[in-house]
Amino acid sequence: MPAPAIGYRRRVSPLRVALVHGRADPAHDGVADYTVHLGAALDRQGADVVDVPVDPGVRGLARAVRHLRASHVDLAHVQFAPSAFGFSGAVGLLGDLAGTPLVTTLHEYGGWSCVPRVPAGLWSALERRRLADRDTGRLVPRSAAVLTTNGEHAAVLRQRWGLASRRAPLLPNVEVDPDAPDRAATRRALGVPEDAELVVFFGFVHPVKGLRYLADAVARLAGEHPRLHLLVLGGFTSLALPEDEAAAFRAELTGQIAEVGAVDRVTITGHRPAGEVSAALQAADVAAFPFTAGATLKSGALLAALDHGLPTLVTRRPDAPADPDLCDGETVVVAPQVRDAGVLVDGLRRLLDDEALRRKVAEGGHALVHGRDWDTLAADHVTLYREVLACAASS
Repeated sequence: MPAPAIGYRRRVSPLRVALVHGRADPAHDGVADYTVHLGAALDRQGADVVDVPVDPGVRGLARAVRHLRASHVDLAHVQFAPSAFGFSGAVGLLGDLAGTPLVTTLHEYGGWSCVPRVPAGLWSALERRRLADRDTGRLVPRSAAVLTTNGEHAAVLRQRWGLASRRAPLLPNVEVDPDAPDRAATRRALGVPEDAELVVFFGFVHPVKGLRYLADAVARLAGEHPRLHLLVLGGFTSLALPEDEAAAFRAELTGQIAEVGAVDRVTITGHRPAGEVSAALQAADVAAFPFTAGATLKSGALLAALDHGLPTLVTRRPDAPADPDLCDGETVVVAPQVRDAGVLVDGLRRLLDDEALRRKVAEGGHALVHGRDWDTLAADHVTLYREVLACAASS
């Protein structure tokens, strides 16, 4: 990450912060992309940012700790996501080894165990005693502050630890392009009928995104909505799905689309640059994110759809904590089940058949995310860092 410019801000008590993260490609991983943007914004706020990538495993952790200690930072901020650290639990020891106050942002939380062989009952006992956390090991109990990106993760943290986390709201991963071509031109470029009722999915395509169920739902609705069309807007290759696995899944998905008779109703674009993505979102009528683990605002793609003013359908696990952000009929339409094409049919029908509902959730979803920007987020982080350091100095 770039060093801050030398000038007046550097001479007035510069804050030296380590951003600790997995070694992932920002072009193929949302947390890595977020970390790059946050680092640049912290730099603009006058912070001296030290980049500390962590390779998976104990050796990777040891190298990162040596780097961290040699950097003489005031504070370390961990961007936690198991996938970003290669699903290694070693990073959970960082809080005991860093030698500096620690802040942790939970990008993924509530669905993983850093030591899978430890039974859930023992984890609960460790959490009650504030000794260890099943997802993060020692990160949460050793952190001076914990941030969450969405309401569901905040609810899990509150249930386990009784902690009221700070919020670090994510930003849309594609900005609205005010100069995008009109809807008709964009649809022609995509090969989508100009009069289609266009449902769009945006983001990396992966088995956990639920697209098999969404394609099935679109096929089932064809009788009621003969102009219904699904646009799958995104590439298959990502950190979570290497190239060979991505090719295999694409073949599987296209085969399933053919099996349900939806070949003429589904367009798959592959990866597209941000300007084309914004144009496609502006050309759609409805967005759908049928994630098999349920959707939350940790998804930059979901945030982008909301910011583009699209009435949006999301899934939620029946056992998931209530998410105060994604309110059914207010900011989104919620399908209260995952891996269920029938529930998606019901949710899409609600949106497609009710113009007033579409307008209401589009306005509510847009208001939820509109106006977020990196500089404001970074300024909030700097305020938190100084609070943490003041508390550490007084203890």
